[in-house]
Formats: sequence, structure tokens, C-alpha cells
Amino acid sequence: MKAGDRNLKWGTSSVSASVSFEQAHEAFLLEHTNRRQGERKGRLVRGHQYAEKLLLQNVWWPLFGSFENLHPEYEVLDWNRKSQFLDFAYITPFGQFGLECDGYQSHIKDMDRERFSYSLNRETFLTGLGWRMIHFSFDDVQKRPEVCRMLLQHAIGPAFFYKDNAAGASASSASSLRIERELLQAAWRFGGVIRPKEAREYLDVDFRTARKHLQAMVVKGLLQPVSEGKQIRSYEVKPGALEQLLLR
Repeated sequence: MKAGDRNLKWGTSSVSASVSFEQAHEAFLLEHTNRRQGERKGRLVRGHQYAEKLLLQNVWWPLFGSFENLHPEYEVLDWNRKSQFLDFAYITPFGQFGLECDGYQSHIKDMDRERFSYSLNRETFLTGLGWRMIHFSFDDVQKRPEVCRMLLQHAIGPAFFYKDNAAGASASSASSLRIERELLQAAWRFGGVIRPKEAREYLDVDFRTARKHLQAMVVKGLLQPVSEGKQIRSYEVKPGALEQLLLR
């Protein structure tokens, strides 16, 4: 565990879209600190340090631009009802995810056999409770954050496609949302980029219809075209596309 395009909401608070990461991070920690007491508060003060902040700054913030549904130093109980704390918990209607930034020194080099066994058992126990655990090394968060962002999208992205459509949504809007989710899911499978040919095959439609859907997603800010010369060859998933769909 150790080592911006719209209004951002945490609980009942709201922050302007022009807010910087530092401002958002300060407000995020302040709100969670004020809501906690005792050891849970102390753990947040002690546990949220440089590595955890770097994970937010280099990996989470560029993708989501928001800390909504994210909880720092989140308490969970093991099979003996012993408290453990996840670096972050992302709790949503479509699943709960544990995010951890692991340093080599504390998680590998200094780990004895008993601690190693416990860490594996804890992971299995949390999986049985429905958690999806996502680990990043501190080295990757610091030096290769683009790899972490790609993996985070790959891990979280497909899950939200199973979220129910909002009550009262029209058939046409529901159909459009379904197509957009399917195309984003396909893009994540292809490393965050999708070509019209792949969209056509994935949706089983003609080329013109596939391109029409992709262009509509560009207008909505979900995709951005990737040009080779004067021609658009593919479309890349834009940062924040996942959160934008979740709010619809």
C-alpha cells in the first residue's frame, strides 16, 4: 500500500472546473479528514503521503479530472476482522475497486514469508467480497505513468458497461449510449485506439454508419481523431471519457 472539464463533486461539495490539481487535492483531503474520527482519521493523515499523492497526480487526475467516488486510506476488515487500509477505494454503482501504489522496498525486499502469505490471502479475501484490486509500482507511477493510465482504463473501463440505463431514458438515447459504450469497450481492447474498420466489425454495420458513430463521439468529447497526413485513420479515447459516460 505504501511505496477538467466540468464541475467536480466530492460528497455535497462542488469545485469549479478551472480548479488545479493542487487545489482539488487539498479540498479532497480536507473533506475526507473532516468526515473521519479516531484511527481512521489518523491513518489518513499518516498514510496519505508522497507516493499516494503522486498516484493521483500522475495517473488518476489526467484520466478522470475528478475525485468523485474515490476514498483515500479506505478501511476494510480481513477474515479475522482486523483493520486494513487500501490506499484508495473507488466505489461506484458498477463495482468497487481498490487501488494501491506499492514500493519495492516495503512490499518485496523487506517482506518476510509470513507477510508475503498474508498479502496474498488478503487479496483473495477481498476478491471474494467483490473487490477488484489494482496495483501499481511506485517506479511506474513516478517514471512510466502513461503505462499506469492505460492499465487503469483497461481495468475499470469494461466494468461500467453493465450499469443499468437511467430510468426514463428514451429508446433512442439508450441505444446511442449503448453504442458509445460498446465502441469505448472495443477501443480499450485495442489499447485505447479504434479504427473505423474495427468499429464496423464490432457493431456489424456498414463503414459509413460506423464512421458516423465515431464522429458523433468526437463531437461529444469521448474520442479524438488521429490523423496521418490529411486523412483520419483512427480515433483515440480522450481522457475523462469514462467519467463523462458515467454521469449520463
